[in-house]
Amino acid sequence: MILLWLIVIPLIAGVLAWFAGRWSALAARWISLIAASVDFVLGLILWSRYGSELHLAPTHGWVEQVSWIWVPQFGIRFHLALDGLSLLLLMLTFLLGIISVLASWREIQDGVGFFHLNLMWILAGIVGVFLAVDLFLFYFAWELMLVPMYFLIAVWGHENRIYAAIKFFIFTQLSGLLMLIAILSLYFIHHHLTGVYTFEYDDLLGTHLSPHTALLLMLGFFVAFAVKLPMFPFHTWLPDAHTEAPTAGSIILAGLLLKTGAYGMLRFVLPLFPDAARQFAPIAMILAVIGIIYGALLAFGQTDLKRLVAYTSVSHLGFVLLGIFAWNTWALDGALMGMIAHGISTGALFMIVGQLQERTHTREMDRLSGLWATIPRMSGAALFFAMGSMGLPGLGDFIGEFLVLLGTYEAHLIGLTIVAALGVLASTLYALRFIQRAFHGANSNQWSVQDLVPREVVALIPMIVVLIWLGVYPQPIFNTFNSTLTKLQQYTVRPVQNSQGPSIMSLLPLRGDRP
Repeated sequence: MILLWLIVIPLIAGVLAWFAGRWSALAARWISLIAASVDFVLGLILWSRYGSELHLAPTHGWVEQVSWIWVPQFGIRFHLALDGLSLLLLMLTFLLGIISVLASWREIQDGVGFFHLNLMWILAGIVGVFLAVDLFLFYFAWELMLVPMYFLIAVWGHENRIYAAIKFFIFTQLSGLLMLIAILSLYFIHHHLTGVYTFEYDDLLGTHLSPHTALLLMLGFFVAFAVKLPMFPFHTWLPDAHTEAPTAGSIILAGLLLKTGAYGMLRFVLPLFPDAARQFAPIAMILAVIGIIYGALLAFGQTDLKRLVAYTSVSHLGFVLLGIFAWNTWALDGALMGMIAHGISTGALFMIVGQLQERTHTREMDRLSGLWATIPRMSGAALFFAMGSMGLPGLGDFIGEFLVLLGTYEAHLIGLTIVAALGVLASTLYALRFIQRAFHGANSNQWSVQDLVPREVVALIPMIVVLIWLGVYPQPIFNTFNSTLTKLQQYTVRPVQNSQGPSIMSLLPLRGDRP
């Protein structure tokens, strides 16, 4: 039942915060903070309970499950299941949930109860996405994330919030409908072949599909996840949504919602449609490398701090996409590490930018020059996370990007490896420009603002510690992911049937051994 409580707790907390907010804004904040903290503790309990099993790669795959019949006549079950991949992303979700509540503590003054209702329900939807193994339930949780995030942007965003919220809604809703069509098609094809109606993930694995049908269904899933990732050229909603969202919305959006796209690639696209995914892999990897370079160059050209950090996500998630479709042990470990480290470093940068905007009422770098003299602690924290974003050795982002490049090279894709490595160089340019123009130089605007307060220090220190831990000793993460890695590669190591010719993925080593 612990998996069910991970979803129920934020749902109940959101409703309680909404009602409590009518009488006390402080009560609404504390309810949300306690709920996110309780989920974090439950996640730690699960990790301590199943850590050794996850490392040993259990044959049944899932270490914890909840499964009830929901709508039997349609084969729909309420089925939640946990493995190493889900557990790691849940821990990231709960940590950033706590950070989001703390980041919005003083920023949100109007409609505090309703704000925390939406924040908690977004977290519940994200937890559902990471746990659902019934595809109907997965789609239900996927859509549950959409509406609260729309309200966060549209109600508590900045000047162009309505435009950004509608754009976000249209992109994600249309791509989600493509995934729904693909899910229903797979559902009916499986029934035609077996006589059984089911949305169960394990039952749908290995469904025999013609190459053309498999490619179409794979693209239905892929587009939905690529939009959320976001992958070039489906990324155009992201800068606007980030720029206009409140700080908590930006943290959740960058740290968690984008990870649901990468999670969907790992969990559904490759295992359900291995042959089609291999044939499509060259296109996906080329788009990933374009996104790495394109996002970094656009980030370098920004003067608005939020847009700068938003475009870095396009670049960093390009590495994740590249690692997923390289599909060997090095690359998959790197993709996972990139997801977690990006959530920490970029979430922290959005928090710092939000703190700066709250104090100075601007996000323009040229107007913020010389801040180091007046807010040295915040400036130092910004420097640390900027170095993480640029892939400084010793921090988590470096481990992720290095392993992705190593895995891509191992797959004999030397050209893509070289071009992607240039993206690491480009990240150095935008990170140093961010620090130099916003914090160094003369304080020509005579800024005199408050430095980090204890609440903000409490939020930033855990992210600093985690990012260093990921960079110095990432082995516990890899151990936890090990069982899922083995399971995913077992699903996808199959001979290509009815192929018109060899593709890059059919020539790649699908397994690689770490020393």
